[in-house]
Amino acid sequence: MIDPKLLRTDPDRIRRSEIARGGSGEVVDELLAADEARRGNIQAFETMRAEQKDLGKQVAKAQGEEKQQLLARTKELSANVKAAQAAADEAGVKFEELMKQLGNLVIDGVPTGGEDEGTIVETIGTPRDFAAEGFEPRDHLELGEMLGALDMERGAKVSGSRFYFLTGVGAQLEFALSQFAMAKALEWGFTPMIPPSLVKPSAMEGTGFLGQAAADVYRLEADDLYLVGTAEVPLAAYHSDEIIDADKLPLHYAGYSPAFRREAGSYGKDTRGIFRVHWFDKWEMFVYCDPADAEAEHQKLLGFEKEFITALELPFQVLDVASGDLGLSAARKYDCYAWLPTQDRYREITSTSNCTEFQARRLNIRQRKDGEVSPLATLNGTLCAMTRMIIMLLENHQQADGSVYVPPALRPYMGGMEKMTPKA
Repeated sequence: MIDPKLLRTDPDRIRRSEIARGGSGEVVDELLAADEARRGNIQAFETMRAEQKDLGKQVAKAQGEEKQQLLARTKELSANVKAAQAAADEAGVKFEELMKQLGNLVIDGVPTGGEDEGTIVETIGTPRDFAAEGFEPRDHLELGEMLGALDMERGAKVSGSRFYFLTGVGAQLEFALSQFAMAKALEWGFTPMIPPSLVKPSAMEGTGFLGQAAADVYRLEADDLYLVGTAEVPLAAYHSDEIIDADKLPLHYAGYSPAFRREAGSYGKDTRGIFRVHWFDKWEMFVYCDPADAEAEHQKLLGFEKEFITALELPFQVLDVASGDLGLSAARKYDCYAWLPTQDRYREITSTSNCTEFQARRLNIRQRKDGEVSPLATLNGTLCAMTRMIIMLLENHQQADGSVYVPPALRPYMGGMEKMTPKA
């Protein structure tokens, strides 16, 4: 949620941000009208409430006909006070609902446009030339089956489409990635956490996942709980309704959890293998900091992602995501896209977002600084989404015989294994 004061002081800034996100400025006009109605009804209520209290004092002293007149006025005023309070409450509810529809304010300098209009800010590494090496690259599903690492058929039998089993060396690879990710997180000063994967509606709404992303969320209706699509949700809600002393900031957490996604609207897209599935495991980085430090912390998160991907010897690009492709909470977002040989293009594997004060306001998380209390900033970043990273490792490090090279960074966590070999 943005600062309501900004609505009155600079509504055009909010309007520009909404338009940049691909929306319209109409919601700003509706908000201004709702805010005016809300404040007008509150003022009317308070005026009549003051008169009501004054009349109460007069009634106590009056007698005879004067007292009867005052009592009649008191009764009339009581009905008007209730009506004004109801009108103020109704306007307040409408105002809050409209405020929740607003996305975070897009930071100046973010590229404008839609999904395909982000700006490539960096390319790291060079894709292999498989033709020059004399063979056609296999895709991750074929490689996974050859290695005995992946079983899609039984995943579908047990749970339905877009589910899978990681088996043998595939399971080893995920645990190796997880251990390597935790080692890097500790090296960078993060506190590792295993958060709940089921959260209350307040956590989902507070992080902005019940807005434009609601169709992609799994809900357990009998328990009124949600399955998280990322550890960002419980990590953000971890300090909800708390005040944190500024001298304890920044706080850096790294959470490991399953991620559940309906993949609504993705039918027919990336259906082969484990690129787009309903569940995967993921390490997520999360930061609480002073708003003045948010942009610097954002660059740090991006740097950690780049370091991790580089250690796995994957060629990739960094994309400054366009305004129309930002999630509700993000004011700026960088995605890392690794090279996928069999698709001959770069595909997303990590994302890091600066959410400024947006989530903190919705979750009532504040800092105490110099004797004053104010909202702080939150940021998040993917450290390792297992299925996407496994895909990239298999395809980029495959050999002509179907074996797969294991980068040195992972070998200590795979018993010294230098390559994964096909099963006989």
